[in-house]
Amino acid sequence: MAPKKKFTREQIIDAAFEIARMEGLASITIRKVADRLGSSIAPIYVNFQDAEELIQEVIKKTVQVSQQMLEEMSTGNPFYDIGAASLRFAREYSELFRELVMKPNPYMNDYEQDMGPVLIGQMKQDADLQGFSDEELMMILMKMKIFQLGLSVMVANGLLPEPWDEARAMELLSGAANDVMAAARMRKRAERD
Repeated sequence: MAPKKKFTREQIIDAAFEIARMEGLASITIRKVADRLGSSIAPIYVNFQDAEELIQEVIKKTVQVSQQMLEEMSTGNPFYDIGAASLRFAREYSELFRELVMKPNPYMNDYEQDMGPVLIGQMKQDADLQGFSDEELMMILMKMKIFQLGLSVMVANGLLPEPWDEARAMELLSGAANDVMAAARMRKRAERD
């Protein structure tokens, strides 16, 4: 009898992440992950109690991938960086993006909790956003997120008109960010006066 293959926890998570990337989180099963690894189910159960625990780890990896994409942008303009990272994630991980964003699921609560402070932290580094409280920054972020989410959905589903490419989508996103920030600054000035 051949010795059983051993897989690290990370290898198992990576295999499950690839399934989620191609087919969505709901497609992750212990059997499917084992098949992807060319293994029996035993090594997966050594590392994970059940598929739900494995899916939670895939969500954590998704957050890490999102944060990595955000860190790779680092132009100094947080809205541009957040938008570019979101559009890239929607394009590169469209199935996972659609499942996380367009379907009700319990996983987005954790994602929002993990990413919210990261995004507010990015915004605080922008000189144009100095003087805004965390609550005000959260409102600005929410307005941008609503616009950016719609644009990302269009990217993930290939709905942008033919002459539109990612550069043009980013131009549109930057314009919307400038408009939202200008309105927030005007409102802040009006409150002081």
